[in-house]
Amino acid sequence: MATITLRASTAADTRSIGRALAPLFRAGDAVVLTGELGAGKTTLVQGVAEGLGVDEAVTSPTFVLVKEYVGRLTIAHADVYRLERIQDVVDLGLDEVADGQALLLVEWGDAVEELLPEDRLRVELTGEDPTGEDEARRIVVEAVGPAWFDRVDALVAALSPWETA
Repeated sequence: MATITLRASTAADTRSIGRALAPLFRAGDAVVLTGELGAGKTTLVQGVAEGLGVDEAVTSPTFVLVKEYVGRLTIAHADVYRLERIQDVVDLGLDEVADGQALLLVEWGDAVEELLPEDRLRVELTGEDPTGEDEARRIVVEAVGPAWFDRVDALVAALSPWETA
């Protein structure tokens, strides 16, 4: 398991971090995105999608629950914020999206982490300014599980421009 702490000064930095992560993803990978409302979860997903060659606009799936995008990989972008029961998440069938070969990006994923693959990237976004006036974000990326062992060095290298001490 590897944990990397980053600082994104602007939304553009958050998108850039997503673009930097994109080449590391493989079909079937899962990413748990956590953070308060407005923390930048969808902004990070926009960067991942750009990095994977998605041409269409990426928006929050809050009201549709799951949106799919096609680039180098199929992306299943889910938002489980509005779901009240674990069974609601099970009913979504996230493991079946694109026959299990999609890159699964789950906003508010910490609430359903036990339903997601053991191998995953966990990304926590928090604002540095409690007033919300500053766009700066602290982003903690944690690689979990054996599928990330052979990608940790590439992960560290890709994120080094934003790494904090």
